[in-house]
Amino acid sequence: MASRVCCTYFDHNYLPRGLALYHSLQRHAPGTELWVLCLSEACHQALLQLDLPHLVAVRLSDFEAANPDVAATRSSRSQIEYYFTCSPAWILFVLQSRGDAEWVTYLDSDLFFFASPDPIYEEMKDAAFGIIPHRFSRRLEDQRRFGLYNVGWVSARKCDEGIAVLRWWRERCIEWCYDRVEGDRFADQRYLDRMPQMPGVHVISHLGANLAPWNIADCRLEWHDGRVEIERRYPLLFFHFYGVKRDGGYYFNSHRFYHAPFSGLIKEKLYKPYVAALVEAERSSAPYLQGQELETIRKPVAGNFVDRLLNALRKARMMAYRAADIVTGRAVAVR
Repeated sequence: MASRVCCTYFDHNYLPRGLALYHSLQRHAPGTELWVLCLSEACHQALLQLDLPHLVAVRLSDFEAANPDVAATRSSRSQIEYYFTCSPAWILFVLQSRGDAEWVTYLDSDLFFFASPDPIYEEMKDAAFGIIPHRFSRRLEDQRRFGLYNVGWVSARKCDEGIAVLRWWRERCIEWCYDRVEGDRFADQRYLDRMPQMPGVHVISHLGANLAPWNIADCRLEWHDGRVEIERRYPLLFFHFYGVKRDGGYYFNSHRFYHAPFSGLIKEKLYKPYVAALVEAERSSAPYLQGQELETIRKPVAGNFVDRLLNALRKARMMAYRAADIVTGRAVAVR
């Protein structure tokens, strides 16, 4: 597995999700090295004390020292915008640091593997760079303004073409990387829309890769031979658990927001295993996070009365959804 290295980033707020990702990766791709850019010192210290095999924890300050042009953007961007700015530079940092790596793949920290990623690498065998589509369901065509492709999985090969695409993306994010749609740009993500025209870029087609609330509505899922299958052909490789949040004794999901189904199979075979992994990760990391306050990184805009009113309405809707999810069994109880 030395030729395939993965990387991600998160702070202490997302540490349980990052640990769930790590353990699922080790279960289905044993020995795969996962590099973590620690976005808070508390996260770095916790990972050092956990001392997990095949996990490399890097301080944000060390990354910034090697990328002063990236660090220079920090004062002009929100916290989440700065994290987005780091994405391509972090992949390049790992690619340059890990001399024997053929592939470095960035993974969002809220991914969770259910099978080996080997089919994706087999699909990319002649490529230099790999990106994955959102595949928005038909009811979510308006979401395309955020990008046709998802930064949840991005692979770069150590070759001239792969590094060229990565450097181009890095330069674009330094120029502009904000948490809003502006023309044909949105954060670090819509730059991916231009990549399929570049040499060596492959669009991953495996339907079992990056199944998510925003595309599950148009997929037929079945339980077959001990695994989830999509369209009776593609085994589920990994699921993107975007929007999963804990509130009290329940974990809530984002399916209502994406008009996505939440069948018994989805709850029992996808969400319950993920929640169990999160609960175990919370338990194992809790001793190293004592006294750390959790905070919201992607803060709502509250510049005037209208913004505050809209935020209040969104919060009221969210509370109503969560109450409905408890009543209907969509929420997963912590055990």
